[in-house]
Amino acid sequence: MFVLELKLRGKESQYRAIDSAIRTVQFVRNKCLRYWEDNKGVGQKDIYKHVTALRKEFSFVKDLNSTACQQACERTWTAILKFYTNCKNKIPGKKGYPRYSKRTRSVEFKKSGWKLNRDPKRITFTDHKNIGELKLVGSRDLYYFSEWQIQRVRIVRRADGYFVQLMLKLDPRDITPQLEPTKKCIAIDVGLKYFYCDSNNNTVECPKYYRKSEKRLNQLNRRKSKKFKKGQKQSHNYIKARKRYAKRHLKVSRQREEFAKEKALRLIQSNDLVAYEDLKVKNLVRNKKLAKSINDAAWSQLRKWIEYFGLKYGRLTIAIPPHHTTSDCPNCGKRVKKSLSTRTHVCNCGIPVLDRDYAASLNILKKATSGHGGSWSNEILDLNAWGDSTSILIGSHTCQSKLNR
Repeated sequence: MFVLELKLRGKESQYRAIDSAIRTVQFVRNKCLRYWEDNKGVGQKDIYKHVTALRKEFSFVKDLNSTACQQACERTWTAILKFYTNCKNKIPGKKGYPRYSKRTRSVEFKKSGWKLNRDPKRITFTDHKNIGELKLVGSRDLYYFSEWQIQRVRIVRRADGYFVQLMLKLDPRDITPQLEPTKKCIAIDVGLKYFYCDSNNNTVECPKYYRKSEKRLNQLNRRKSKKFKKGQKQSHNYIKARKRYAKRHLKVSRQREEFAKEKALRLIQSNDLVAYEDLKVKNLVRNKKLAKSINDAAWSQLRKWIEYFGLKYGRLTIAIPPHHTTSDCPNCGKRVKKSLSTRTHVCNCGIPVLDRDYAASLNILKKATSGHGGSWSNEILDLNAWGDSTSILIGSHTCQSKLNR
């Protein structure tokens, strides 16, 4: 599935109609969840029938397109099914009990309820919510795609406006030319001192977008809090202050994602194989002292875009278990325990003193290339030949990995 996003331009009355549609989706979802809680043994078909009953009972639900109501029902059933699956598999901790939605920000249509006009780049929503015709802002040529390829249309509300997402039945590899083999492989070790350090001893500084914007964010938050009136209807000044605060957060998140996207694309385009640690970031952020820095580093964003571009350009990406990659010696394999403050790797086997992150990236590369079945040979990196390049075969191509002193 390929998602094409464009910004929407319209009148204030049309924006209010979109907000009404989003509130209706939230209402339907919460009503379906309440019906499931109140009736034991309810299945998916029963919830669909309940949506039909809601459309007969409430006129504002009937005004929304039927496929949008079905999608709200599907969201509820997906949450319920996930909860059942977690209970059945007996996963530790919380099982993800479905919660009521309080901040729904999107409404999704299937094959009906909308009509796309490619020439002036406009889209018309044809249900009884009176959204009407909206202008699409973007540089993508809409004539490139066929009508049948557009599976769903989603309207998303963000702090800086409204966007439409066209979900296309299209493989990204079909619209992207495949790259020539580079005969190189690389491994990266993410961290807080550096955004990542690769197996060629190259480092990328962490931009720390949230840390740099934290002072301004706190200032906007204080201004918003001063205008808040508990138990009363909020003023227009409060709403404007809240929007300014949300826009600043949105800017930081976009900066972080674009930075991760840029670095991931460079790694994929310049290497045939990219190896990285299979980190459970959700567990790592439980550390209260490091949670803010870990979230600001965007490790998950980097991995997501590496995997996406790897699929798009036909590159091999491998997630390596992170156990002992920092403590093991890349030369002899001896385990050398280190505290977080120790930034170098020193071993008695005669290996030069290495940066901690560089040594970890060498271990990741070694795990990714040694004993890997399929198209990889059984050779492993000769880490004793410092300064010499070694080769691992990927099919008929040679993967060069140079270990610097």
